[in-house]
Amino acid sequence: MITDDIWKNFLQLISNETNPVSYSTWFTNIKLLSSNNEKIVIEVPMEIHKKMLGDNYYDLIERTFTSLTGKVFDIEFVLEGEQVEEILPDILDSDTEKKDPKEEFYSNLSPNMTFDNFVVGDTNRFAKTAALAVAEAPGKVYNPLFIYGKSGLGKTHLMHAIGNYIVENSNLKVLYTPSEEFRDDFTGIANTNDYENSFDYANNFKNKYRNVDVLIIDDIQLLVGADKTQTEFFNTFNDLHRRNKQIIISSDRSPEDLKLLQERLRSRFTMGLPVDIFPPDFELRCLILKDKLKNFSFAEKVTEDAIEYIASNCDGDVRALEGTLNRLAAMVAMNVPSKITLEVAIDYLKDYVNKNPYINNQISSVQKAVADYYNITVEVLKSKKRSANIAYPRQIAMYLCRMLTDESFPRIGLEFGNRDHTTVIYACDKIENDLKENSQLKEILNEIKEKI
Repeated sequence: MITDDIWKNFLQLISNETNPVSYSTWFTNIKLLSSNNEKIVIEVPMEIHKKMLGDNYYDLIERTFTSLTGKVFDIEFVLEGEQVEEILPDILDSDTEKKDPKEEFYSNLSPNMTFDNFVVGDTNRFAKTAALAVAEAPGKVYNPLFIYGKSGLGKTHLMHAIGNYIVENSNLKVLYTPSEEFRDDFTGIANTNDYENSFDYANNFKNKYRNVDVLIIDDIQLLVGADKTQTEFFNTFNDLHRRNKQIIISSDRSPEDLKLLQERLRSRFTMGLPVDIFPPDFELRCLILKDKLKNFSFAEKVTEDAIEYIASNCDGDVRALEGTLNRLAAMVAMNVPSKITLEVAIDYLKDYVNKNPYINNQISSVQKAVADYYNITVEVLKSKKRSANIAYPRQIAMYLCRMLTDESFPRIGLEFGNRDHTTVIYACDKIENDLKENSQLKEILNEIKEKI
């Protein structure tokens, strides 16, 4: 039987055996569910944890429990509420060489983009978790990994983070390249007039893109219209995939929405794991701002309400946050304030962002207006609290988000504390029915709308 003390000692030993990023991703949210003299059942938050803990960490977990108890246990990983016992996946033998010695290879990676400085929230947590899974077991778990989302949400950062992690922890050859570079390199073969030189150029092209262990291609949608380049990428993809080499691809839209790419390419993009990144919610925007403020000398002067003001007014992507901070830095350099309060931030940014905190009809604006009307905070509105004075305003906010924005039920649910889309549908139906019998509710909604 595993006691609480043994479990705590187990987690401590695991943290000593793994790097901080791996430990925080795979072990901080697991729970000891049950145990007996033969078996230990561990609850994990997501299906991807079952696979990674079973495939890559099973031996370490088993060995750690044995060192603490003197017994060998079977380890089972289950999701919350799961009753059926899962068969543990086969343990993958890692053929990743250690770092001694390392062959020189130009990976084209930015060393500043790592998992350590990738700020995580509800809108990008799964993408980061999947990326780390690939980084820890390239070519073995999700191949290809297809990351998609609008520009400025962190796709490129995640791709560089994967590459940097692999380079740091193995001798594998990693190549990051924008799709335009792949296209230009390929078209350079046709533009070489001399036959012999053209032959050499083709060989160099294949050596560059196929003699790697991990190929990272950014913005694959830019190959639209380049049919011959698409064909070459198809051949490169097949060659690498056949040899279990890891492929990582990014796009501004899902594989199904890349209608102008060849069908055979799109079908291969879905062979592994397509994972999307949503725009950062209010909470994540605040975290990103605090992280990026570390690079500014005036970081200690910025108050919490000033940060929240900027986060409320920049609800698009990370680049909008960076641009606003740069604007603020320029104003601070000219005026040298002792403190950057809400009033100071509004004054300095009045010509750069909208002065009204209810900027537009996006989800964060609706949340802010509803929270202010009911004299609660946005954080409480998004929390797990179910008391009537919180639950009903939350349902009103969900309803208004559906009525006033183009966002889907899943996206709205994500912005309200990662709730299921069925919760949003229920909220919308409830408010719709209440409106038929409650004339006062209609007045409340109109008053909130006026704020937005």
